[in-house]
Amino acid sequence: MSQEKEALRRQLLNERQSLSPELWQEKSQQICSLLLASPWLQEAKTVLAYFSTRFEPDLSSLYKDSQWGFPRCVGKSLEWHLWQPGDRLETGRYGILEPQQDAPILTPEKVDLILVPCVACDIQGYRLGYGGGFYDRLLATLAWSSILTIGITFDFALLPQLPLQEWDQPLKAVCTNKEMILVDR
Repeated sequence: MSQEKEALRRQLLNERQSLSPELWQEKSQQICSLLLASPWLQEAKTVLAYFSTRFEPDLSSLYKDSQWGFPRCVGKSLEWHLWQPGDRLETGRYGILEPQQDAPILTPEKVDLILVPCVACDIQGYRLGYGGGFYDRLLATLAWSSILTIGITFDFALLPQLPLQEWDQPLKAVCTNKEMILVDR
């Protein structure tokens, strides 16, 4: 199963990285437009998101309204910190920008929405990430599991079904550059 996931991950990352910068930015803006039109983002006071790396959809045009939180990798967990435009960032151990360590920490009861980066998603809301399990561990905890989660990926990476393992945690919705899907459970 993990070999199947790894092969799929490599294939989709290659496809994503073959996008021209113009097409990557166009698809990213289409995702941002769908998110801005959604009542979930419009009504959210505190949103957790990510800083794009490896040609992930770029959501940075959204990061001016609402209150935003971004992760720091601490051991095998994600620790969420408040961030505002202009706050300094540092490069974390995976080469991903992170808020400063002394930025205020966000706890689940302060969060309305989590935008989750995905290499791929399926129509049941399961995601394929980079294989570290950070989001699966986070969403498996009771405190974080009730928060609305939207998987963010490009249209070519929305698949009918992903190979699953027992620890995979489903998301509640998926947003691509073509559509927003609320997962029916």
